[in-house]
Amino acid sequence: MAEQLSPDEKFNLITRNLQEVLGEEKLKQVLQERELKVYWGTATTGKPHVAYFVPMSKIADFLKAGCEVTILFADLHAYLDNMKAPWELLELRVQYYEQVIKAMLESIGVPLDKLKFIKGTDFQLSREYTLDVYRLSSMVTEHDAKKAGAEVVKQVEHPLLSGLLYPGLQALDEEYLKVDAQFGGVDQRKIFTLAEKYLPSLGYAKRSHLMNPMVPGLTGAKMSSSEEESKIDLLDKREDVKKKLKKAFCEPGNIENNGVLSFVKYVLFPLHGEFGIKRDPKWGGDKVYTEFEEVEKDFAQEMIHPGDLKASVEVALNQLLDPIRKKFELPELRKLTNSAYPDPSKTKIKGHFMWGGGGEDDELVPSRLDIRVGKVISVEKHPDADSLYLEKIDVGEAEPRTVVSGLVAYVSQEDLQDRMVLLLCNLKPQKMRGIESQAMLLCASVDGEPRRVEPLDPPEGSSPGEQVFVEGYETGKPDDKLNPKKKVWEKLQVDLKVSEECVAQWKDKHLMTKLGQITCKTLKGGNIS
Repeated sequence: MAEQLSPDEKFNLITRNLQEVLGEEKLKQVLQERELKVYWGTATTGKPHVAYFVPMSKIADFLKAGCEVTILFADLHAYLDNMKAPWELLELRVQYYEQVIKAMLESIGVPLDKLKFIKGTDFQLSREYTLDVYRLSSMVTEHDAKKAGAEVVKQVEHPLLSGLLYPGLQALDEEYLKVDAQFGGVDQRKIFTLAEKYLPSLGYAKRSHLMNPMVPGLTGAKMSSSEEESKIDLLDKREDVKKKLKKAFCEPGNIENNGVLSFVKYVLFPLHGEFGIKRDPKWGGDKVYTEFEEVEKDFAQEMIHPGDLKASVEVALNQLLDPIRKKFELPELRKLTNSAYPDPSKTKIKGHFMWGGGGEDDELVPSRLDIRVGKVISVEKHPDADSLYLEKIDVGEAEPRTVVSGLVAYVSQEDLQDRMVLLLCNLKPQKMRGIESQAMLLCASVDGEPRRVEPLDPPEGSSPGEQVFVEGYETGKPDDKLNPKKKVWEKLQVDLKVSEECVAQWKDKHLMTKLGQITCKTLKGGNIS
């Protein structure tokens, strides 16, 4: 097919359904002379989900347009991004990603012999690449590195240096993979512009960048591997697909942030060129659409019921997933899945992934944190710092604990007085402007202008001293005192977050007391610290 397409037709196929293209003229120039070389990279972190069909369908477009396509399994990036993939699981995760992505491509009819697959550590640990990392780090400011990774690298209050390296490595990959263009989501735009700015400073060519829109998940927000309710796993059973689609955000007539409609637009239409709605004859009967705009128009006018849309997407989605499920019924692939993604409640994760651990003390599990419900019994301004509060908090002990917090800018004294809060009680006491703080008051926060902070809320009816635990880790015993040199709190804290339902979580597991879930009032998707 590609031989029969003109350069303009190839360009239109390469760029259809993209949200943005940087370097269009360069793309057109290359297509006048030869086939385009493009790469798509994926960090091997959480399990790929059905939203991965969006880049897969674009890869199919690239191949139809005659492009030379490389798929990069970015294992080193997965580790650098706040250790989303433990070092000892990197190789297993790469193997899983390779198997599942090849199965996805096969399920949509993409010939694998036209693709090149490569692992990041196959070239990113070479002498030349390492020297370029050092050269780049001498040019890129901390501000630019942090800004570039803001929408891709996990954002935490105390970021690791590794997360600052991530954008620069992704930029260098363009040179070392010898491509004309990099393809990714629009959330990577700042990394792409960093590459355009700094690669010429190293003497390398500036590449073009192709950006997909971010597809809403089932909850209406971005579909994410770490948000269980927002995604359908590629190996989910048919009954799980039905259940998740039934709960998906899909209001009658509402075409904004509609993950079900988006799947039709960005996956089903590019793959099949049409989409069929099955419905009762009294509601118009079955209809086949050949243009997405007609589907969107009929849904907006409530001529397509959300239930009929979901049922029709369910049929089409299961047709895509059935070959993948079948492939992963093989014993060796079931074993690979369980090894690459072990049950966290049954797995010991060592504190020093690269160098190995040192016994039980290095086990990184949330039960080591002594988190308790507390009641604020007094609050006043710190005598030596107007930006700090000095609180006395009852945590069920003989004497209340003295806590110094920086909540002055976010919560009034009146709102804190008599409030039920959460305290981390086994940190080493720390002097703050001359007064020893004997615990940390746990809050949710969202960066921005202005920054927003809210104390976490225990369930209604909670009492001071009640223990907080993470689902699946109810029986563990907290450390008497967390060793600051081991940085146990810092390593566990990177996976603490607030879900889209405002529930506090650690690695998708809810924080709980015996009375129910820990929540916050409004800060969806916030960090916890």
